[in-house]
Amino acid sequence: QVQLVESGGGLVQAGGSLRLSCAASGRAFSRNDMGWFRQPPGKEREFVARISWSGISTYYTDSVKGRFTISRDNVKNTVYLQMNSLKPEDTAVYFCAAAPLGVGATLAGQFHSWGQGTQVTVSS
Repeated sequence: QVQLVESGGGLVQAGGSLRLSCAASGRAFSRNDMGWFRQPPGKEREFVARISWSGISTYYTDSVKGRFTISRDNVKNTVYLQMNSLKPEDTAVYFCAAAPLGVGATLAGQFHSWGQGTQVTVSS
C-alpha cells in the first residue's frame, strides 16, 4: 500500500487556478500509476486524470482536458494536479489514488490506495 496525503484545496473564483499536491509514502511511489478523482456534492466519485509511473503518459476525462494538468515528481514522491480556468462545476472533494502500473486504470476499483481528499470550491 501507498499512504497518500492531499493538500492545496480551497475556495477560488470561477476562472481562477489551484494546484493540488499529493504526497506519497510507503510502497515505492515510482512503481505506481497515479490518478486524481473528484466527488461533487451529492454525486458519485468520478475519474479526473491519470499519469503513468514514468510521467510520460497522461489521460484526462473530457470535461477537464485543456484546463487541468497532472504531473509527478518521483524524487519528491508527489503527484500534482494543476487546475486552470476553474468552473463552479469543478467544485468537489478531490482525491489522489495509486494504481498498479500499466493497467490504464480509470475506475475507482482499479486503484488500491487513496488519500483522504481535499475540498475545492469554485464560486461563480
